[in-house]
Amino acid sequence: MKELTESAARFARAMALFDAVNREDPNQDEGQPKELLYSQRMSEMLHRYAPDADEAVQLAVRAQHIRRWSVPRSDYPLTKEGYFQWRTGLYRMHAELAGTLMQQAGYAADRTESTLERTQAAIAKRRLKHNPDSQLLEDVAGLVFIEHYMASFVASKPDYDEEKWIDIIRKTWQKMSDNAHQFAVSGALCLPEQYVALIARAIS
Repeated sequence: MKELTESAARFARAMALFDAVNREDPNQDEGQPKELLYSQRMSEMLHRYAPDADEAVQLAVRAQHIRRWSVPRSDYPLTKEGYFQWRTGLYRMHAELAGTLMQQAGYAADRTESTLERTQAAIAKRRLKHNPDSQLLEDVAGLVFIEHYMASFVASKPDYDEEKWIDIIRKTWQKMSDNAHQFAVSGALCLPEQYVALIARAIS
């Protein structure tokens, strides 16, 4: 019982540290720090999609975008190559910072399959499609985008036609597993009717 209590306390400390960092985000979304709200939405979606997910995945989902605002896209060339450099750099930064905070919370990297190292591997998107932790995080990120961010993204791009949006949905869809696909079309997501039809077209 003592070990279980210590484990729960360690997990709570790590989550609190993640939230404290994301609370510093100067960007606001619905009256909250943007990345704090995003991390909460990720945790909420994980609970709905994979309620039995273990500790490492719960931590990875919460820290996926930790301090994202500190590495702006404008720091990299505005090219396709620059975008991939930016994204890869973010994966590395998020994983390193999450690991540092987890160690502060009491996690140790003392064996290959430690919770800390699994969490970092998932955040860094290592072996995507082969690492189940990385894939589960990617599934949740895709579901959160579709439910919470696709509509505002559409509104911010008035010059995009329907075919462009279908292409974006297809690219998101390709990153997700079959289980996530089934969840997305099962009616479990809260979506305006027009986006349900758009998704149906994209995946047909």
